[in-house]
Amino acid sequence: MDHADAIEADVELEAEARERDLRLNGDAQRRKATRSAKGEMEIQTSDGGPEEPGEFSPLLPSGEDEDDGQWHGMDDFADRPWWNRPNIFWVLAPFFLMACAFGGVITPKINLILDLICQKYISEQEMLDPNFYLAPVDFGGANGQCRIPEVQEAVAKFTLWGSLLAGIFSAITSPKLGALSDRYGRKVILVVTSMGTIAGEVLTILAATYPERFPVNFLLVGYALDGMTGSFIVAMAIANAYATDCTPPTQRNVAFGYFHGALFSGIALGPIVAGYIVKQTGRIVVVFYILLAVHLFFVVFVSVFVPESLSKKRQLENREKHDQEAIRYGLTADWTSRFRSLNILTPLKVLWPSGPGSSRALRRNLITLAAVDTIVFGVAMGSMSIIIIYTNYMFGWESFESGRFMSIVNSSRVVCLLLVLPALTRYVRGAPENAKTQKNRGCDWFDLAVIRVSVFFDTLGYVGYTLSKTGPMMILSGATAAIGGIGSPTLQSSMTKHVPAEQTGQLLGASGLLHALARVVAPAIFNAIYAGTVKTFPQTVFVCLASTFGLAFVITWFLRTNVYFDEDKAAQEVDDPSDSSLR
Repeated sequence: MDHADAIEADVELEAEARERDLRLNGDAQRRKATRSAKGEMEIQTSDGGPEEPGEFSPLLPSGEDEDDGQWHGMDDFADRPWWNRPNIFWVLAPFFLMACAFGGVITPKINLILDLICQKYISEQEMLDPNFYLAPVDFGGANGQCRIPEVQEAVAKFTLWGSLLAGIFSAITSPKLGALSDRYGRKVILVVTSMGTIAGEVLTILAATYPERFPVNFLLVGYALDGMTGSFIVAMAIANAYATDCTPPTQRNVAFGYFHGALFSGIALGPIVAGYIVKQTGRIVVVFYILLAVHLFFVVFVSVFVPESLSKKRQLENREKHDQEAIRYGLTADWTSRFRSLNILTPLKVLWPSGPGSSRALRRNLITLAAVDTIVFGVAMGSMSIIIIYTNYMFGWESFESGRFMSIVNSSRVVCLLLVLPALTRYVRGAPENAKTQKNRGCDWFDLAVIRVSVFFDTLGYVGYTLSKTGPMMILSGATAAIGGIGSPTLQSSMTKHVPAEQTGQLLGASGLLHALARVVAPAIFNAIYAGTVKTFPQTVFVCLASTFGLAFVITWFLRTNVYFDEDKAAQEVDDPSDSSLR
């Protein structure tokens, strides 16, 4: 029976191979007719005859468009009108609104969780001790009776569990969703990332509407659903993948900078708008209804109005390449075998390419860029809450002073991302319309300069946090560190310039995996350091953060320019199956 199954499987594989050869031959005939119509010459084999593509032939013949030194990422959309052509500004506006919702939900949700846990604590204590009394919780109001260590500890543990659930599930799904976007388009994955958030917002609305009957632990389900669909980390990665599809390589740092600018603008404005809404309406649930409407608008707008940046032709090519890889490396086993071999770190293999077209320098650059990018993101996540707690402890800052500090820092970051970085790029690389003449060739000296300068200013800013003795010095240090904000989009855009276009989503998905892991690990480590040293030397955590940035600065000097995956070399070697490098 097993022998018969093996024969049947071989027959099916041969049939698939013949079908691919027929399809490729048909494509070759169409290209031949097109070249004849344009008066171009045929590609010839060594014996003088026309080349007949087969199973191992490259998708594009040698010497065609890929060898003319130009970027052709938008050629598939050249015949479309402007309103139906991919452009980063189609996604940038709705992404900004989603970033506002992301920033606006943080404080109201924490306050809601605090009120729910406080209510639960009061109920439990009244059952244990009939003489115990605390004033009833006023949901959405000031609840001074909840500012007790027992409630604060319970809230900290609850938010930690929520972050762990969202981070772990996001680490699992981020690379999967990123790779799927390479084969099925960016729009559908952008929509999927919002579904978990929408489900979580519905649960939050139920909790705010019926707080007396809603079990607070159900909110953990919302965290899990948000993580399963990738959370905001995947939305950011797919938005960058969209920008990669429709932006020449030399301009991607600017495009990524726009998305980072929108993110930090949203984080700065969202809490202010949400606080104003709660103050005017007196009901916290109104904020959650508005945020739910924003996410629904994002889904509808992306589904209906945003043009897909990955053409059907490229999607089909990427699916075919994926299927061929699956057959070649035996990845078509049954689902039980796949489940047993599940490894959360497997998607990171895109950072270690091997075979024709790769090199040791390419692997070193990708690993170095990923490491620096993860450190930058991890330190940002790990220090966010510590800075607020530290300034309250050292300088007595309350909500107003903390809000002013965050506004100044984020405004400085946005100015650097939206004005300074584009101006520098325009000065060094020229007008954007000239960028299409430059093919993808890895990092250049300008990328490395921006990365090193940005990490240096991050280090300088955190050294300033360590030495600051007054509030104004703390603000100046924050503004200095904000200059380093131009590094993150340059790091990620540089990574995309090292791999073929069909691996962009997979690469950014792997980056999302690293960000998700940093989202879990970094806050836990740095909060533990602060908690353990606050009584003796509270600046210890900033010494550690500055040292981490210093390590990243040293690592950046291992990067090299003009290192990339050589697609032409890979195509030539795959075209010759007798080449020993394939064995």
